Amino acid sequence: MEKHCRKIYSDETSKDSKTSEVCKPGKMGTMRESRDRFFPFIIYLILFHAFWMGGYVFYIYPWMQSLGDMTLRYALVNIAIRLLVWVLPVFIYLRFIDRVDPLEYLKLKQNWKQGIILGLVLSILIFFGSLLRYGVPQPGRSIFTWNSFLSTSVLIGFIEEIPYRGFILQKFEQRAGFWMANLITSLLFLCIHLPGWISLHLLTVNNVISVFIFAVVMAILFKYGKSLWGPIIAHSLNDFISVVIFRL
Repeated sequence: MEKHCRKIYSDETSKDSKTSEVCKPGKMGTMRESRDRFFPFIIYLILFHAFWMGGYVFYIYPWMQSLGDMTLRYALVNIAIRLLVWVLPVFIYLRFIDRVDPLEYLKLKQNWKQGIILGLVLSILIFFGSLLRYGVPQPGRSIFTWNSFLSTSVLIGFIEEIPYRGFILQKFEQRAGFWMANLITSLLFLCIHLPGWISLHLLTVNNVISVFIFAVVMAILFKYGKSLWGPIIAHSLNDFISVVIFRL
């Protein structure tokens, strides 16, 4: 780190007195340190989104289809890949690059009861909102697959909230403030869904708007709930409500 130093005199009335040197971190040194700490995060963002939006959607997902998308094997493989790509790198980054406790940084230890309660309350509101909009649901048996229950519902909140609201949002917030960080993170969250939607012919204006707004709301829930458990619970239950119950 660069330092700017100045000399102070032990006896201010005489410049012949002994001097000592007081050094303070220079502005340029602080900026360089901040930039150096942010650079690995940018590399992480590029690699993560490039792999998932390209490698997974166009190469891994077609192979997974051969396993049978209604089988337990498909669900377990899907979960394993998502944990390895979405969750594990975040924990490794926080532990070995930032040298912090991942659970502490991601706010998985703090205010967990408050987070769970807020997540459940928001989920109830989502359910009744869906009920008013779509009417009484009539779920069919075909929609209850291992993947729709485990990967798309139960674990999806944990898998997707850890990198986006827990990690990426907080990283950008350190440099740009909450609302700008929320905007950037929500756009990234939207973008990572686009290749999958395109390949499955599910890209619609409604999906784009809904996912972007949902991402913004999850960030707000995380900030004011002060726990990642709020978004995790709300995200998982939201997808269960929409995919399994209302079959949207």
